[in-house]
Amino acid sequence: MNSNISVYGIFQNRLQLENGLDRIRAEGFRADDISVLLPESMSTKDMGIENSTKLPEGAVTGGAAGAVTGGVLGWLVGIGMLAIPGVGPLIAAGPIMAALAGMGAGAAVGGVAGGLVGLGMPEYEAQRYEGRVKNGGILVSIHCDNSDWAARAKKIFETVGAADISSSGEASADYTSTDKAAAHTTRY
Repeated sequence: MNSNISVYGIFQNRLQLENGLDRIRAEGFRADDISVLLPESMSTKDMGIENSTKLPEGAVTGGAAGAVTGGVLGWLVGIGMLAIPGVGPLIAAGPIMAALAGMGAGAAVGGVAGGLVGLGMPEYEAQRYEGRVKNGGILVSIHCDNSDWAARAKKIFETVGAADISSSGEASADYTSTDKAAAHTTRY
């Protein structure tokens, strides 16, 4: 049975993020199930991002405003930059990028918290995570197909010292008619 759980945690710095992503990859999680949201002010050179365009005006700019040149974020899906009023410019990858970019101008009202609530997170947790990102934290989430994968994700977050680890059920969706990756069947 597919329970579709997301596990969230806050990473404090680039080294912790690198260690976490290495462990996540080694445990067999799919790149398209990983979301990362970090302040653009964090050294983009250190994160393996090359800013190829200026950050456009507006609430949200989706797509690939930055070009991935390798490094710690190079294996993630859908990386780009976006600007959210009240939060500032962010680098995002994975399903969270699609959720925030899909909000368009509505992001001015909902910010990061609105996008997280749209993904199925309780509002009080979403607001806490938005505050942590505003203060320089790096939000990482992992989509998990069931409770076993969620337990693995939590263990990874605990091992690398992530803060504010939580999990929530994802917003309901018809995954059989989307381009969502198939359920994990084996560890690879």
